[in-house]
Amino acid sequence: MITSRLEILDRDSWRDFLAAPTVVLMLGKTDCPACRAWTEELNGFLADDQRWTEVRFGKLELDRPGLGAFKKENPWLSELDDLPYTIVYVAGEKKKEFLGGGIDRLVNRMQRVIQS
Repeated sequence: MITSRLEILDRDSWRDFLAAPTVVLMLGKTDCPACRAWTEELNGFLADDQRWTEVRFGKLELDRPGLGAFKKENPWLSELDDLPYTIVYVAGEKKKEFLGGGIDRLVNRMQRVIQS
Protein backbone atom coordinates (compact mmCIF):
# COMPACT_ATOMS: atom_id res chain seq x y z
CA MET A 1 0.00 0.00 0.00
CA ILE A 2 1.34 3.42 -0.95
CA THR A 3 0.58 6.22 1.47
CA SER A 4 0.89 9.87 0.62
CA ARG A 5 3.63 11.96 2.17
CA LEU A 6 1.13 14.81 2.26
CA GLU A 7 -0.27 14.72 5.78
CA ILE A 8 -3.86 15.85 6.23
CA LEU A 9 -3.80 17.98 9.35
CA ASP A 10 -6.55 18.74 11.83
CA ARG A 11 -7.06 20.35 15.22
CA ASP A 12 -5.18 17.53 16.92
CA SER A 13 -2.16 17.37 14.63
CA TRP A 14 -1.23 20.85 13.34
CA ARG A 15 0.84 21.88 16.39
CA ASP A 16 3.06 18.79 16.32
CA PHE A 17 3.41 19.15 12.57
CA LEU A 18 4.61 22.77 12.80
CA ALA A 19 7.03 21.79 15.57
CA ALA A 20 8.95 19.51 13.18
CA PRO A 21 12.35 20.81 12.00
CA THR A 22 11.30 21.55 8.41
CA VAL A 23 7.78 21.57 7.02
CA VAL A 24 5.78 22.74 4.04
CA LEU A 25 2.23 23.69 4.97
CA MET A 26 -0.43 24.04 2.30
CA LEU A 27 -3.52 25.96 3.37
CA GLY A 28 -6.75 25.39 1.49
CA LYS A 29 -10.48 24.85 1.82
CA THR A 30 -12.67 21.87 1.02
CA ASP A 31 -14.60 23.72 -1.70
CA CYS A 32 -11.57 25.22 -3.48
CA PRO A 33 -10.88 23.79 -6.99
CA ALA A 34 -7.42 25.38 -7.11
CA CYS A 35 -6.63 23.77 -3.75
CA ARG A 36 -7.65 20.35 -5.06
CA ALA A 37 -5.49 20.83 -8.16
CA TRP A 38 -2.48 21.89 -6.05
CA THR A 39 -3.03 18.90 -3.76
CA GLU A 40 -2.98 16.54 -6.76
CA GLU A 41 0.14 18.19 -8.17
CA LEU A 42 1.89 18.05 -4.80
CA ASN A 43 0.95 14.39 -4.27
CA GLY A 44 2.35 13.55 -7.72
CA PHE A 45 5.60 15.34 -6.90
CA LEU A 46 5.93 13.66 -3.50
CA ALA A 47 5.31 10.19 -4.96
CA ASP A 48 8.58 10.45 -6.93
CA ASP A 49 10.61 12.81 -4.74
CA GLN A 50 13.91 11.56 -3.36
CA ARG A 51 15.52 14.90 -2.46
CA TRP A 52 13.19 16.35 0.15
CA THR A 53 12.60 13.23 2.25
CA GLU A 54 13.48 15.02 5.53
CA VAL A 55 10.79 17.63 4.93
CA ARG A 56 7.27 17.02 6.19
CA PHE A 57 4.44 18.16 3.92
CA GLY A 58 1.00 18.91 5.29
CA LYS A 59 -2.37 20.25 4.21
CA LEU A 60 -4.75 22.14 6.44
CA GLU A 61 -8.26 22.92 5.22
CA LEU A 62 -9.26 26.13 6.94
CA ASP A 63 -13.01 25.47 6.74
CA ARG A 64 -12.79 22.28 8.80
CA PRO A 65 -14.19 22.52 12.34
CA GLY A 66 -11.96 22.88 15.37
CA LEU A 67 -9.26 25.15 13.95
CA GLY A 68 -9.98 28.15 16.17
CA ALA A 69 -6.66 27.83 17.99
CA PHE A 70 -4.73 27.70 14.71
CA LYS A 71 -6.52 30.79 13.44
CA LYS A 72 -6.03 32.63 16.73
CA GLU A 73 -2.29 31.87 16.77
CA ASN A 74 -1.95 32.95 13.13
CA PRO A 75 -3.81 36.28 12.92
CA TRP A 76 -2.31 36.99 9.47
CA LEU A 77 -4.83 34.46 8.12
CA SER A 78 -7.54 37.12 8.33
CA GLU A 79 -5.73 39.03 5.56
CA LEU A 80 -5.56 35.98 3.30
CA ASP A 81 -8.06 36.42 0.47
CA ASP A 82 -7.09 33.63 -1.92
CA LEU A 83 -6.11 29.98 -1.67
CA PRO A 84 -4.17 27.75 -1.84
CA TYR A 85 -1.41 29.32 0.20
CA THR A 86 1.87 27.51 0.82
CA ILE A 87 4.36 28.21 3.60
CA VAL A 88 7.84 26.78 4.22
CA TYR A 89 8.73 26.65 7.93
CA VAL A 90 12.22 25.97 9.26
CA ALA A 91 12.60 25.47 13.03
CA GLY A 92 9.08 26.79 13.58
CA GLU A 93 9.68 30.04 11.69
CA LYS A 94 8.04 31.08 8.43
CA LYS A 95 10.82 31.34 5.86
CA LYS A 96 9.02 31.46 2.50
CA GLU A 97 5.40 31.67 1.45
CA PHE A 98 3.44 32.01 -1.75
CA LEU A 99 -0.06 32.14 -3.11
CA GLY A 100 -1.19 29.45 -5.52
CA GLY A 101 0.53 26.25 -6.50
CA GLY A 102 3.37 25.13 -8.69
CA ILE A 103 6.06 22.57 -8.01
CA ASP A 104 8.76 24.73 -9.61
CA ARG A 105 7.83 27.63 -7.34
CA LEU A 106 7.84 25.37 -4.29
CA VAL A 107 11.19 23.75 -5.09
CA ASN A 108 12.75 27.14 -5.82
CA ARG A 109 11.70 28.41 -2.40
CA MET A 110 12.77 25.24 -0.60
CA GLN A 111 16.20 25.43 -2.22
CA ARG A 112 16.65 28.93 -0.83
CA VAL A 113 15.95 28.07 2.80
CA ILE A 114 16.41 24.32 3.36
CA GLN A 115 19.72 22.54 3.53
CA SER A 116 19.23 19.20 1.78
